[in-house]
Amino acid sequence: MSEEKAAPQSAVVIKKYANRRLYNTSTSTYVTLDDLSAMVKSGTDFLVYDAKTGEDITRSVLTQIIFEEENKGTNLLPINFLRQLIRFYGDSMQAFVPGYLEFSLENLGKEQEKFRSQLLEAWGGDALKAMQDTAQRNMAMFGDAMKVFNPFAAAMGGAVPGAPAPGKPAQQGSASGSRDDLQALKDQLAAMQQKLDTLTNK
Repeated sequence: MSEEKAAPQSAVVIKKYANRRLYNTSTSTYVTLDDLSAMVKSGTDFLVYDAKTGEDITRSVLTQIIFEEENKGTNLLPINFLRQLIRFYGDSMQAFVPGYLEFSLENLGKEQEKFRSQLLEAWGGDALKAMQDTAQRNMAMFGDAMKVFNPFAAAMGGAVPGAPAPGKPAQQGSASGSRDDLQALKDQLAAMQQKLDTLTNK
């Protein structure tokens, strides 16, 4: 009995021909590695067999999918992990590695679902939008804080305290002008202090 005949009925059977083309027997269509990657992500179980020998080559095809994803720039596997994995080949611990990795990834998947559930519970259906809104609010608060610590900046529309209004010449040597400038600066500092107090109380 070939390995193909022993395949579970729930799994989609993919045949790989000598020309490297992949054939989905359930849909009677040729598929690509990207199609198989999408099937994995959607939870569709499949097995790949050599069309000529009936040998199960699922492992090598899945490895090829990972290789293609890494080449696209989706660097999921750290270099140190790959080096350590290579060292385990032929090592006395080799037999324990597959079970350990499978157990670890299953736990990671469970934690991933828990994290998603917590996001949905905390922020409702559109968790991503809520996170973006929170980030925008934080950036706005940061911008306000920068204005507070810049006493000569435009906290009120970009005007510098004591600067002459557009179209008005500066009054040189005027005592009243100096007093006005000093009072404007005091008012500006008081406004900034009030804004700082508001930020720190949020």
